[in-house]
Amino acid sequence: MRPVVASELLDLGAYEAVRDRFVDRMVRDKRARRVRVSDETSAVFENHDTVLFQVQEMVRAERITADAAIAHELETYNELVPAPFELSATMFVEIVDKEPRDRRLVELAGLEGHIALDVLGTRVRGRNESRGVLPDRTTAVHYVKFPLGEALAARLVAAARQGAAEVAFVLDHPRLSVSTPLPAAVVQSLVGDLA
Repeated sequence: MRPVVASELLDLGAYEAVRDRFVDRMVRDKRARRVRVSDETSAVFENHDTVLFQVQEMVRAERITADAAIAHELETYNELVPAPFELSATMFVEIVDKEPRDRRLVELAGLEGHIALDVLGTRVRGRNESRGVLPDRTTAVHYVKFPLGEALAARLVAAARQGAAEVAFVLDHPRLSVSTPLPAAVVQSLVGDLA
C-alpha cells in the first residue's frame, strides 16, 4: 500500500471547503474498519485513506503550512500505512475516568507484547510500532503491525471471496485475555487492502 504524499494534501482553505463531506466519508469508512475488542479496548485498522485523513486533520488543527512541518507529519503518520501483505491497527484502551484508567494501565503493563490476529487459524503476533515502551505500565494507544506474509494474505483473500474468512483480534495478556471475531464488514475492508 502506498504512503500518503504531500501532493495529496489540500491547502487549509480547500480542505475547509470539502471537510464536511470528507469527514462523513471517513466516519463511514472507519466504522467498517473498527472492532470492539473488549469492554475496555477497541481497534481501528489503518490504510492509506485513514492516514490521509489523520494528516489532513492534523495539518488543519495545528494550522501547519511549512513544507518541513508537513513532511514531518507525513513521516510520522505514514508509519501507520501497512506494508504489502501486512495489516496495521491502532488499538485504544478506552477508560474514561482518569484514576481507574491509570490503575488499569499499570495492571496491563506489557500489553503491547500480547496483541495478535488469528487469521484462518494461524496466529499472527502484532509487532509493536509505538514509540517507547514503559516498564511499569502500558499506554492507552498502541500502533501495531500484523505481518501476514504473501501466502496467508492470499489465503485470506480467497477465503473472503468464498465467505469463509475467519479473523479474530486476540489479546493474551495475563490480566486481559480475549479473542474477538472481526465482523464480516471489517474483514471485507481488510481484504480490500490486501487484494
